[in-house]
Amino acid sequence: MLVKTYASAVQGVDAQRITIEVNAGGNVAAGQKFYHLVGLPDIAVREGQQRIEAAIKNIDYRFPRLKLVVNMAPADIRKEGSSYDLPIAIGILASTQQINPEKLKDYMMMGELALDGALRPIKGALPIAIQARKEKFKGIILPRENAKEAAIVSDLEVYGIENLNEAVAFFRDEKPLKATVLDTREDFFENQDNYEKDFSDVKGQENIKRALEIAAAGGHNVILIGPPGAGKTMLARRLPTILPPLNLRESLDTTKIYSVAGILPKDTALIATRPFRAPHHTISDVALVGGGSNPQPGEISLSHNGVLFLDELPEFKRSVLEVLRQPMEERYVTISRAKVAVDYPASFMLIASMNPCGCVPFV
Repeated sequence: MLVKTYASAVQGVDAQRITIEVNAGGNVAAGQKFYHLVGLPDIAVREGQQRIEAAIKNIDYRFPRLKLVVNMAPADIRKEGSSYDLPIAIGILASTQQINPEKLKDYMMMGELALDGALRPIKGALPIAIQARKEKFKGIILPRENAKEAAIVSDLEVYGIENLNEAVAFFRDEKPLKATVLDTREDFFENQDNYEKDFSDVKGQENIKRALEIAAAGGHNVILIGPPGAGKTMLARRLPTILPPLNLRESLDTTKIYSVAGILPKDTALIATRPFRAPHHTISDVALVGGGSNPQPGEISLSHNGVLFLDELPEFKRSVLEVLRQPMEERYVTISRAKVAVDYPASFMLIASMNPCGCVPFV
């Protein structure tokens, strides 16, 4: 029997629908392979067979020994990560008539399975939920830890579940799921001024405080020069608190980046405050601007709509500083690979600090 489930692949800060076709049928001769996964899956996706098989058996359902063909379409897009476990497992159960396939067309699903059937959180839940609404799905099913993040998206039913058994019971019409509901505006405005440090903490330093206020008002970049202990880092860390508050659109853009990077704080729906990033001077080019074999956002994108602080500027490698030129001018960075090119936003305010000369040691 052929069934289809729906998942999503994250590219940059956007997502694309992935249709997972599962066909079960035909006997397998002894010693022959019965499970075939196609559609450019990476190692993490292929290894999902063992996780899925163990999870299905451990919730007392049957993993078939028929010939199973799982196709992930579009087949020319590389599928990466372990978050396809849930839709593949549901597809296998539906193709062997252990659950009703009727409702599968209405829901997008994502989640990594543990061997006991529990679900582990995923990256990119927010852009995936946005894509699900754009594709006119009725709802999305994903791990409970990601539900609040996905619930930012209106006009979409968001179901956070803890294990595979809950999803199976839902599709068998045995137990309904409770949708996660979030008042996005209320949550955003409650946390808009939730900074750990504040510019008002600084006593004295009237000249530099005035200079930073002007820089914050105009979005100007700043370099602070002074001996160790003068307060350069202290002032820089408090600069975001005098920047204009994030609006809801800026907050959403920043949250998408943190969601894709997998570093959105637990139980946080939106990044409501200006981000502050302070990478160490040993940082590499790729870590600063983003990239890798599976392109990920770098520090300049994680500081989007906020502040990027480069402490001890002369200690950074020249190549690292050179790659900042284009993103600072264009406010975004393009990461190009052989088969894919992704754009990450990178509109940040740059603050740098240094000692007056190299003979003064830094601490």
